[in-house]
Amino acid sequence: MTTIKYLIFKNFKTVSILTLCCLVSLFLLMVRLKITHSFFLLFLVWNLFLAMLPFCISFYLQQQENLKKWQLLGWSFLWLLFLPNAPYIVTDLIHLKLNDGLIVLVDFVVITSFAIAGLLFYLTSVRDMEVLFQRNFSKKLKTIFFTMLPFLCGFGIYLGRFLRFNSWDIIQDPASLVVTVAKIIIFPASNWFAWAVTLGFGFFLWILIKGYKKCSTLKKS
Repeated sequence: MTTIKYLIFKNFKTVSILTLCCLVSLFLLMVRLKITHSFFLLFLVWNLFLAMLPFCISFYLQQQENLKKWQLLGWSFLWLLFLPNAPYIVTDLIHLKLNDGLIVLVDFVVITSFAIAGLLFYLTSVRDMEVLFQRNFSKKLKTIFFTMLPFLCGFGIYLGRFLRFNSWDIIQDPASLVVTVAKIIIFPASNWFAWAVTLGFGFFLWILIKGYKKCSTLKKS
């Protein structure tokens, strides 16, 4: 318990901002449920939980003093599997088309609040992992990995939103996942939409992390 308290106070600003975003999102969802008497958007709570997982992993790794490289690589693989879940919530805006009238505006506000929380989890987690890679690996390896990372997440978002794969399918149904990914890579022309989504979200996340770093640098200076 003492360790948990220490970690929270050590990272108080980050934890408090993320907690506030989650509470605001949940509050808005409760208001929506009260107004509509519908549980339609309740899946956002699960999506937000999945978005927290990569942050929890990177937060835990940040506190490890004697982390070996092979341990970091193993955790990084697990982290990468769950990372697309954080920005994935943005795609939940697709559900707006299922409603009309004033409720669309309400749903837009609710989903956007969850999407912002998910993106903050993504940005914070990527920042923490980048620090860990900088400490443990060469600059070249770090640069290559984190340049590819937004596009890997974009690909993960495509697999999740349009092909309905989950992070745990790599264990539950690895054969189907591998075959699907191989087809997309080998036959890019017939899978142009997959590449369009991957590149679109990839550039969006790349710009987002660049802006986030820029703002962080300005605050420090």
